[in-house]
Amino acid sequence: MKTVPVVVSRFPIRLGQFLKRASIVSDGVQGKSLIAGGEVRVNGAYEYQRGKQLNSGDVVTVGTTSYVCSSGPA
Repeated sequence: MKTVPVVVSRFPIRLGQFLKRASIVSDGVQGKSLIAGGEVRVNGAYEYQRGKQLNSGDVVTVGTTSYVCSSGPA
C-alpha cells in the first residue's frame, strides 16, 4: 500500500475538501460519488459523510493508497 502525505494549512478540513486538496478528485461531484459509493475509508472505517471533519494525523484511504493529513504552514 502506498502512503502519501497531504499538507493542509488549517484544520479541521471536511472530507470532500480534502479529496480535492489531495487531487484524488477534481470537483465536489466526483468526491460525493466516491464517498457515496463506499470507496473511501477514514482511519480504517468506511465513511459516507462528505462533511466528515478531519484533523492532523487522520488517514484517508482510497483504493490501495493512503493519504495522511499533515500540518503545514499557516
